Amino acid sequence: MLTKFSLSRFLGIAIAFLQRFQQRRIRTFSIMFAVGLSLTLAVSACSPSASDNSGTSQTTQTPAASATTVRIGYQKASTVLYALKARGELEKAFAASGSSVTWSEFPAGPPLLEALNAGSIDFGYTGESPPIFAQAGGIPLVYVAYDPWSPKAEAILVSKDSPIKSVAELKGKKVAFAKGSNANYLLVKALEKAGVQYSDIQRVSLTPADARAVFEGKKVDAWAIWDPYLAAAEAATGARTLADATGLAPNRGYYLAAKSFVDAKPDALKIVLDQVKKVSDWAKNNPSEVAKFLSPALGIDAPVLEIAEKRREYDVLPITDEVITKQQEVADTFYKIKLIPKEIKVKEIVWQGKVNNS
Repeated sequence: MLTKFSLSRFLGIAIAFLQRFQQRRIRTFSIMFAVGLSLTLAVSACSPSASDNSGTSQTTQTPAASATTVRIGYQKASTVLYALKARGELEKAFAASGSSVTWSEFPAGPPLLEALNAGSIDFGYTGESPPIFAQAGGIPLVYVAYDPWSPKAEAILVSKDSPIKSVAELKGKKVAFAKGSNANYLLVKALEKAGVQYSDIQRVSLTPADARAVFEGKKVDAWAIWDPYLAAAEAATGARTLADATGLAPNRGYYLAAKSFVDAKPDALKIVLDQVKKVSDWAKNNPSEVAKFLSPALGIDAPVLEIAEKRREYDVLPITDEVITKQQEVADTFYKIKLIPKEIKVKEIVWQGKVNNS
């Protein structure tokens, strides 16, 4: 049992302890409050003011204010964007505004447009078929320009010793192609002209690299493909052409952008197109240099690539009514054979801006 003295002493010690604890809490809180207030003032000082009470209003746009990141999707076989990436000219064009450029590589057009749909890229280039599938699938994209490419730059191949002599003989046979690619459309039109239903062939959807392997291994009977893979297969295997796109498909390429990018950053889009045009002009006038440039990246000999370069065209052109009509024919054909689930109107997603062709 505690005595009066010991109880009094115990209470005194407890009260002193509580007082010291309380003072420590107050000091801690004060320090934390001071730090928090300092941080708040620092952030406020670094942030733009919502209002100016000095009696004058002034807005100054600095490079940081207009800075953005432009995300480009490309394929190594799509010469212009690959060359643009390698040359670094686009980064230089955006440097003044403090903007940056990122690049993402894709094996073909369809996965590139899936990335656009996912919000991973803003701008890219594909053949004529991928944007048809993308629009039918609800991907918010916009046609911003086209590249004439060439009907000679895609074809349906068979091995040099194949007994198949005509497209009509593909009925019941295995044909490799990249689903949703420009070669997909060529195959449809070639079969249609030969009187063969698309459903009458065994369709094998593969990327160019995988298709090349099964074609050389004779696990498929034919292969619908575009340059430079076309030229490489011809040179390496002596493959024969059953039909190219002449009279069947325009075989155009399209520069495409996310609708959100076009709407929010039209000035950035124009800078991209200007730089694309410059590289396109270089490629058009220097097929040998382009071939040497692409050779290490694609693993294809420069002389073979030069064949592909000399049979294609380059340019960055505005989307005209004639181009829209031809692209609409692609869409209508795919809907007719149930490759896309609904009818679409190509003209609804064509950019109304101006392509600089000077």
